Amino acid sequence: MTRILHEPVDASRVPRFAGRPSFMRLPTPDTPEGLDIALVGIPWDGGTTNRAGARHGPREVRNQSSLMRRGHHVSGVIPYELVSVADVGDIEVQPIDLMAALAQIEAGIAAICAAGALPLSVGGDHLTTLPVLRAIHKARGEGPLGLVQFDAHSDTNDRYFGDNLYTHGTPFRRAIEEGILDPQKIVQIGIRGSVYAADEHQWAKDHGIRIIYIEEADRLGPQGVVDEVHRILGDTPCYVTFDIDGIDPSMAPGTGTPEIGGFTTREAQTMVRGLAGLNIRGADVVEVSPPFDIGGLTALTGATILFELLCVISAGLKR
Repeated sequence: MTRILHEPVDASRVPRFAGRPSFMRLPTPDTPEGLDIALVGIPWDGGTTNRAGARHGPREVRNQSSLMRRGHHVSGVIPYELVSVADVGDIEVQPIDLMAALAQIEAGIAAICAAGALPLSVGGDHLTTLPVLRAIHKARGEGPLGLVQFDAHSDTNDRYFGDNLYTHGTPFRRAIEEGILDPQKIVQIGIRGSVYAADEHQWAKDHGIRIIYIEEADRLGPQGVVDEVHRILGDTPCYVTFDIDGIDPSMAPGTGTPEIGGFTTREAQTMVRGLAGLNIRGADVVEVSPPFDIGGLTALTGATILFELLCVISAGLKR
């Protein structure tokens, strides 16, 4: 198939409130064939344990992404000139059967990987990341991935409500157990908030996960955090996951489990930009929950972080 460099709709010709909504106002091909990066929605929040609504995240992030222009004002990167990228729509996920939904998400991402595209997805709650990782790991056919995780929560808990292994609080424990992630190549950034027990993060620490609590992130500053990420990950193939609750709820209120005392949007942008040079094989933005949002602010934040990731990844693929 001929590789096409797709361009967003020009907002100086078609106003942002008009036209078909898509991520970054890009074309919406029926398949990921010929793409370098496939933007994809995962409208599912069946792993949510309290405030549901992240299933509506992809649609609202698409709406707010109409505010993104072509180029990055700091790096100068214009992703649409470097790689072929488009919005391949939403993965079809039924909302009733959790295990069936995980299989659907994995199959949808597997199709993107089989076409040779890198998946850049918008959830959905954080459990959506587990089947995405499964698909990427199987497609690579190699060893475990590293992980860069921006989040208020470690998401390495074991079970909820009896013997339920799969919630938005357990995806990375499951991924480590399944051999998908190398725990010694995981950096969790911005962890904070009250916990269920004093040793809640002990399993993660015992397995070698580097947890940068928000207090340490404050001491290190964004550049210090980025330096630590590069020290640990090096050239390891890795995945980047950005839970919007990593950002303080004063700036991103529309999320399922808000925790005060988080990053500012500017700090988050600086750290994502600092991931340039990592060997990124996929990424996502999760936990944008429009029912709890105010004026579309959280969806706009999610769209902006998505654009930051797109710029970093596209520049990396072009190297």
